[in-house]
Amino acid sequence: MKEKYRRSFFCICINLNFADIIDMTPYKVKIGNVFIGKDCPVAVQSMANTCTADVKATAAQVIELAEAGSELVRFTVKDEDDAQAVPYIRDAVRGAGCAVPLIGDFHYNGHQLLTKYPACIEALDKLRINPGNVGTGSRHDDNFKTMIDLAVKHDKAVRIGVNGGSIDKELYAGLLEKNRQSKAPVSDREVFLHTLVESALSSAKAAVNYGLSPERLVISAKISSVPDLLKVYRELGERSPYALHLGLTEAGVGMKGVISSAIAMGILLDEGIGNTIRVSLTPKPGESRTQEVYAAQEILQSLGKRQFLPQVVSCPGCGRTSSQLFQSIALEVGDYLRLQAPVWKRAGFKGYESLKIAVMGCIVNGPGEGKGANLGLSLPGRGEEAKALLFIDGERGETLSGDDIAAQFISIIDGYVKSHYSGV
Repeated sequence: MKEKYRRSFFCICINLNFADIIDMTPYKVKIGNVFIGKDCPVAVQSMANTCTADVKATAAQVIELAEAGSELVRFTVKDEDDAQAVPYIRDAVRGAGCAVPLIGDFHYNGHQLLTKYPACIEALDKLRINPGNVGTGSRHDDNFKTMIDLAVKHDKAVRIGVNGGSIDKELYAGLLEKNRQSKAPVSDREVFLHTLVESALSSAKAAVNYGLSPERLVISAKISSVPDLLKVYRELGERSPYALHLGLTEAGVGMKGVISSAIAMGILLDEGIGNTIRVSLTPKPGESRTQEVYAAQEILQSLGKRQFLPQVVSCPGCGRTSSQLFQSIALEVGDYLRLQAPVWKRAGFKGYESLKIAVMGCIVNGPGEGKGANLGLSLPGRGEEAKALLFIDGERGETLSGDDIAAQFISIIDGYVKSHYSGV
């Protein structure tokens, strides 16, 4: 971490008692058939937005998210109807051949639901517990311990997930008072951010003391401001040996949500902070929930952290281009790859994720980008015949022409993948 940040942050100002310095390499955590943490790729996860008690709808969305590439899927368990539905959701998902780990999200009454419905916890692979919503005073500790005891009994992983919108009010009040008595007080906002960190770490310490293995524990401290998220997770990265779930909570709708999440998580991931991510987008009416999965994949792929599907390089267009033609080709090719990648994966193809494809609108940069890709198209530009130079592994190929250039190019892509990545 940068020295400027290290000197300025709240913990130094009020002289909190930090734990002794220990190895901060994250523990490796098993969640169903997925591992996160030490030496593991950053995992993508998402959350269903169906009514959990609607078994058919929830199972269908879980499967849809998993097929889109979500490697863990969470859903809320808010009442008895939800809790009773969880085993049936598990059965429907597994019956469809989907092995994605299932995570139950508990607030306020999780200790009651998990105690009354043991089949619920048995059907889950991980519990998400928000320490700000498990009660106050002695009830907080008792309720939290009940859930941890049950997780240990059933050998389930746990995420201790702190949120800026539901912070532990007693802890916050105590830290505010300590700050006021300090010789060098900081702003209430800095105290608030530090409360997020302290809540996550103190709850994690309590869970371990109650018997939960650090290798079954994930923590998070999510907030909706990009600068605040950076501060919070940098401190967590310095102080926590636990696997970290990373996300900008309540990121927003569309472009705003994607850009804010990409900036926040991109910076932290580039600094080596974060073991699993979720992009918390507000879907537009009728929009598929899978958009948050695709956004998370693009963040990781853009950083070079993982490869999920072939990338399409395409120019933005200018006055030289017949923009509708090259744009439509780029969009059609991109949509095809998004849909086809899971098919190639199920067929056992290997390495197709690294395939680079270029769709360029004119001859200025078209030939250069086309030669630099595995498969490239260079269209001639504005006012010329609908035709495109094809490049295959840097070598010029045939010229595609006609009204179906996109279909021709997609056929060539499919043939290239089958000949290069099938493993046959």
